[in-house]
Amino acid sequence: MSNQIKQRNEVDDKFKWTISDLFETDKKWNEEYSETESKIPLLAKFNGNLTEDNIFDCFSLKEKLAHSVERLYVYANLRSHEDSTNTFYQAMADKADKIIMLFESASSFIEPAVLSLNETEIMTAVNEKAPVYKHYFEDLFRSKAHILSADKEDMLARMYDLRQAPDNIFSMLDNADLKFDNIINSEGKEVPLTHATYISYLESPDRNVRKAAFDSYYRSYHDHKNTIAAIYSSSVKKDIFLANIRNYSSSLEAALSAYNIPLEVYHNLIDTVGRFLPLMHRYISLRKKCLALDDLCMYDLYTPIVKDCNTSKSYDEAKATVTKAVEVLGEDYLTTFRSALESGWIDVYENKGKRSGAYSWGAYGTHPFVSLNYNNTVNNMFTLAHEMGHAMHSHYTWSNQPYIYGDYTIFVAEVASTVNEALLMEYLLKTTEDKTEKKYLINYFMEQFRGTLFRQTMFAEFELKAHEAAENGEALTFDYLCSIYSALNKKYYGNDIIFNPEISWEWARIPHFYTAFYVYQYATGYSAAIALSRRILKENGAADYLRFLKGGSSDYSIELLKTAGVDMSKTEPIENAMAVFEDLLNQMEKLIEED
Repeated sequence: MSNQIKQRNEVDDKFKWTISDLFETDKKWNEEYSETESKIPLLAKFNGNLTEDNIFDCFSLKEKLAHSVERLYVYANLRSHEDSTNTFYQAMADKADKIIMLFESASSFIEPAVLSLNETEIMTAVNEKAPVYKHYFEDLFRSKAHILSADKEDMLARMYDLRQAPDNIFSMLDNADLKFDNIINSEGKEVPLTHATYISYLESPDRNVRKAAFDSYYRSYHDHKNTIAAIYSSSVKKDIFLANIRNYSSSLEAALSAYNIPLEVYHNLIDTVGRFLPLMHRYISLRKKCLALDDLCMYDLYTPIVKDCNTSKSYDEAKATVTKAVEVLGEDYLTTFRSALESGWIDVYENKGKRSGAYSWGAYGTHPFVSLNYNNTVNNMFTLAHEMGHAMHSHYTWSNQPYIYGDYTIFVAEVASTVNEALLMEYLLKTTEDKTEKKYLINYFMEQFRGTLFRQTMFAEFELKAHEAAENGEALTFDYLCSIYSALNKKYYGNDIIFNPEISWEWARIPHFYTAFYVYQYATGYSAAIALSRRILKENGAADYLRFLKGGSSDYSIELLKTAGVDMSKTEPIENAMAVFEDLLNQMEKLIEED
């Protein structure tokens, strides 16, 4: 790919996902939209009339409508993500928001109505007539204290657009309206700075390029500082409002209770990682030494500390390498994985207006879709492995669970993706013979720890402090949020790095903050993934792991992980992951001393 960013229609179709696998045409989408919209009112016949005799008819209708609404929503948004300046698909995505609101409003009476019935009689009916619903109803009755009356649930459903507003507004600002000044690359040429190229410029061996990218990138966010602070403050207030109205003691409890995650899991993560921060400080000192810098800056954190190692990786090379790495998961996994790479699951390259970053998404009943912004680096190869981990998790869940359990919870959402990354790293370390490459890979592995276990825990601590401050009546101004973020950077990175003022603005560019208390699961998921990958490689744990992938939401996430051999209610997985990081640090220090 050249530095010139292509228009969507200039990208070769073989590098685009096949959204027609979801809906053949926009016309088909509109036809299903109209049909679904006409059937949503059929739910009304159960409103005020839900009994043990018709409850399963009600749920059957609800699931059919929910599945259709999901398909409509996913298609419209995937299309809009292809090019956020395309007003036709922006309008379609808005229309999809409308039908979600209609469906949620029409179905909002169901759970309050179920909870008004006799629990013992309902569970007896479930066991006799529809045992597939057993976990669902047990979980529903567990949440009884937080389900509102039918009229209040209907009101919240009608507020769907308002609840989504902070995320949608930030996404539009971030992906469509925010512009970055061009920078001068190491060849003296003016090149565009984008979301997709930013990290690659920070990885540059040319420090002037790193600084130019860093300054330009954060300057754009600072230019919109008050707007972004207002958007994020609104998002936090929304979280607090929903927690209060549902009778939770805090927004954190509301977020974790939905999946029956004990509060201790969140606090244990922050406390345990905090105990091991001296390892991070030691790594920062090693990075400063290897780069031979008197003043290590925040924009020096991504450039490899191992020189003269080829980090270029074409997309074809990445596909082949990742495929070899996941062979340990067995023939069934491998067959689907190979097919997915060649059959329209993946949208590979950046184009103008395309949503930044990478993700996997889809709708039950078809294959998942993966969006990349591939830029020919080792980092991008790991991103491919990561997102395909998500996709394969979805594939196995959708292939083995009924619709009601056809999604995995956000607590385990990052486990499969990180297992793939860990397997890829272990494969690369095992197969390399070159000392320089081995040092590079060890450093890359340590960077995964830094970026996922340490950095995402720092993000989690920022979210907690921001929400607690707002819950205590503190105004979340730009300066106040920056003060929180600056203090955390100093805590996590130690004294051997200069804290460029711009880094205190970094919170303003993190889209995941608009899904409150999500990012901690990158860190818990990473810890679980390290444990699972070691079991797969050393204890023949692939079968247990695939059973976990097939589980969807048929049980609580912590229980599903236990069946695969990992107990995240304890600190042990995090401590064991830290032991792996310390071992890598020891290896790297020894290799550096030998040079």
